[in-house]
Amino acid sequence: MKEIVEIIILNLVDNKEAVEINEIQGEKTIVFEVKVAEEDMGKVIGKQGRLAKSIRTLVKAVANKEQKKVTVEFVG
Repeated sequence: MKEIVEIIILNLVDNKEAVEINEIQGEKTIVFEVKVAEEDMGKVIGKQGRLAKSIRTLVKAVANKEQKKVTVEFVG
């Protein structure tokens, strides 16, 4: 699942070296912390957060197939 998040984020940003994705495993949930360069944060979040919401929806759809709960957080 981390690979899917990584592919999506890397295709959106200009500074690919600054991308950091941390996977935090909980008992019932998985949290992905996505860190990108400041100049790329707007590209990842999108207008009014639409792109961020779409990324979260896509990852949750994949997680449902594996019967897990996933959240994606964007850290500045």
